[in-house]
Amino acid sequence: MLSEFLLTKELFYKDIDYDYFPTLWKKIESEFQLPKIVHIVGTNGKGSTGRFLAWYLYQAGYRVGHYSSPHILDFSERIWIDGSDASKAILESAHQNLYKKLDKEDIERLSYFEYTTLLAIEVYQDVEYVVLEAGLGGEFDATNVFKKLFSLITPISKDHESFLGSSLKEIATTKLKSVSTYAILANQKEEIYKVANHLGIKWQKSDELFTPKEREDIREFIKNNHFASYLEENLMLALSGVKKLELEYDLKFLKDVKLRGRFEKIAKNITIDVGHNLLAATAIKSELKGKKITLIYNTYKDKDYKKILNFLKENIEEVLIIDVENDRILKREVLEDFLTSINIKHRAYKNSILETSKEYLVFGSFVVVEKFLKEYNP
Repeated sequence: MLSEFLLTKELFYKDIDYDYFPTLWKKIESEFQLPKIVHIVGTNGKGSTGRFLAWYLYQAGYRVGHYSSPHILDFSERIWIDGSDASKAILESAHQNLYKKLDKEDIERLSYFEYTTLLAIEVYQDVEYVVLEAGLGGEFDATNVFKKLFSLITPISKDHESFLGSSLKEIATTKLKSVSTYAILANQKEEIYKVANHLGIKWQKSDELFTPKEREDIREFIKNNHFASYLEENLMLALSGVKKLELEYDLKFLKDVKLRGRFEKIAKNITIDVGHNLLAATAIKSELKGKKITLIYNTYKDKDYKKILNFLKENIEEVLIIDVENDRILKREVLEDFLTSINIKHRAYKNSILETSKEYLVFGSFVVVEKFLKEYNP
């Protein structure tokens, strides 16, 4: 079974062979029928941008897939097809078909993300469009082996430095080297545009594709649907993809779109956000507008948690540390010592201590939101 098989897969390579997956794809690509692919690369906003575009295409009458990662509660969230997460039956059938196309050695060697990327492509054999979200990077990401129509580049910032590079220029270079045809870029720091020019890629800014009236309509759509204001830029980038595809442009195709974990209110006083870096914290601070919150938090040890917590400090009444079982999570005592050093009150999270009179924000990563939702008992 797929669920049992994935448990045998390592999430990360100890030593990465960047040539392996492209070489494997060349060996097996004749076994697949690729749909039209829009590649989404960047640091923040890939999931929401992808879902906006995928939902639009689906509502416009196309068969469409959206591959994203990671998931919050169930693996099937990663492989969305025609309006909903892929069923267990669809995933299991694709797993069995994929098994037949791969050598035993490759089945064993493929990483979790590489295998699930191929699994998604197997599921998407009969769709017309696939919105394909990169994982950590760009140039060496498993999603980059497939021929794409064009790339949508969400805001790029420092993140995953141990994988992508220590400077913004290095990270942007790695991500933008994934562009093989043409790219539309969301609003970026000037340095990102310089990297794009240096690489010689064909690109333009997303907001250049819209009239002032269209930009105002996008802003109103976000406001009227009670989405966080930072999603306005992500929606504009998604809609720039619609324009690039030369499809009918009408916001009616976004009716009833749902976004999980993007500054999402799940109760009157509880908001969840799967963000985990300083750029995400910046967007959140803008949404809080000076409001005080109790932060339900934990963090991966490779994240810049010191800058994040210092940045949000004036909005934090207290931090409730939620325990997450993961080798990458920062040791609890280290987080506690830091919170003490910057004078932020903190204690252990328990579902029973939530109070209706307080405003809560669950933030720190997908795994933090996942753990909270599994324990949350309204």
